[in-house]
Amino acid sequence: MNLTTTYLGLKLKNPIVPSSSPLMTDLDNIKKLEDAGAAAVVLHSLFEEQITNEALQLHYHTTQGTESFAEALTYFPEPTAYRLGTDDYIEHIAKVKKSVSIPVIGSLNGVTSGGWTNYALVMEDAGADAIELNLYYVATDPLADSRILEAAYLETLKDVRSHVKIPITVKLSPFFTSLPHMSKRLVENGANGLVLFNRFYQPDFDIEELKVKPHIILSHSSMIRLALRWIAIMYGRLGNVSMAATGGVHTGVDAIKLIMAGADVAYTCSAILKDGPGAVSRILSEMQDWMTSHEYESVEQMKGSMSQKSVVDPAAFERALYLKELQSFH
Repeated sequence: MNLTTTYLGLKLKNPIVPSSSPLMTDLDNIKKLEDAGAAAVVLHSLFEEQITNEALQLHYHTTQGTESFAEALTYFPEPTAYRLGTDDYIEHIAKVKKSVSIPVIGSLNGVTSGGWTNYALVMEDAGADAIELNLYYVATDPLADSRILEAAYLETLKDVRSHVKIPITVKLSPFFTSLPHMSKRLVENGANGLVLFNRFYQPDFDIEELKVKPHIILSHSSMIRLALRWIAIMYGRLGNVSMAATGGVHTGVDAIKLIMAGADVAYTCSAILKDGPGAVSRILSEMQDWMTSHEYESVEQMKGSMSQKSVVDPAAFERALYLKELQSFH
């Protein structure tokens, strides 16, 4: 049975890719994921804010008191001698590339145009096979026009694309008035792939301490429906672009549904956090069992077979399903 697929121009042995998570900070975890059958890995995100904050703290502590004692600066090494988070991340990429044979995708969560470009370049130099731009921005200003935010996304992508040669995939949120149009513009400006979707983690309130606190809830299989819908709608409509689905991939059936919608790969994270690296081999085994029983010979044979490419008006199709959903509940 042929499970191979192509994602971002990379030939993968199967469509199951562990996505970015804290597990990826540990080289042994990545080795175990490869042994379990992972086709590639997406490393944990490098956040521009973390690097900037470290640099600001370094500047503060090495210049404190110099207004009174100018010679104080001579007690410290040159700023370039200090290790910031970037150094550790780049070193980690290099170690992972030496230790595994599967593609390694760096993840970058930046804020400023220059920050994205600089960090993308060092990831490429360290040996990353591709870069995932994690566009995680929560719009809160009622005066900020949506066109401004979309233009910022496109400008960021263009800047990175002009500096690196390796494939770039963009991890998007579903919160666009016209997601297909925005996706098309990203592809036109250099995106080789799209990851659908970025899941915004919702905070909780501690009403005793009057604090906002994080409250992470791991995904479940029903969460694939959002990506399932939009991948099925956009498959074959955006030109030569790869699509990855993320959020809710826990079983082989989950992965098969997304591939049938048109995804090239299925990212999984929560399943691994719950069950360990063995979740990857289990998902692959379930896929193979289902494909055998239904006489599928390859992943490519399934890909896009349930997309809406052949439908003239996908919106009308969706409204028909909406009505059926309402009428089906009693």
